[in-house]
Amino acid sequence: MLSFIPRHELLLISRVLMSILFFVMGWTKLMGFNAAVAYMQQTGAPVPEASAILAIIVELGSAIAIVLGVFLEPIAILLGIYTIITGIIGHHFWTMDGMMRYDMMIHFYKNISITGGLLALAVAGPGKYAVQSRQ
Repeated sequence: MLSFIPRHELLLISRVLMSILFFVMGWTKLMGFNAAVAYMQQTGAPVPEASAILAIIVELGSAIAIVLGVFLEPIAILLGIYTIITGIIGHHFWTMDGMMRYDMMIHFYKNISITGGLLALAVAGPGKYAVQSRQ
């Protein structure tokens, strides 16, 4: 490992950056709950109201936990699985045509890439700037 790389600082920045998407999406669903339920219905999510509540809890809860570095490893892995599942449910590009297919394909593969980042974060750990540091 290169000694001049500020490992712990970059892990903190990584945790914050990985959390922004989930915090914003969870907050948006919370503040526009009826719209979130309608979106869940549109995507074919099971039990749309319960799916919206689950999404809010997972997205906000995991975002906060990741920023704080609390139970980072299991939460990052579970959030990665959640992210793949939401990609399959919400961005099923293989059922679409034209520009919608292209747009949803981009979103789907972004979900796959985000999962890769979450798994890398789980392996790296939270660093020393965390509530639960494992240095």
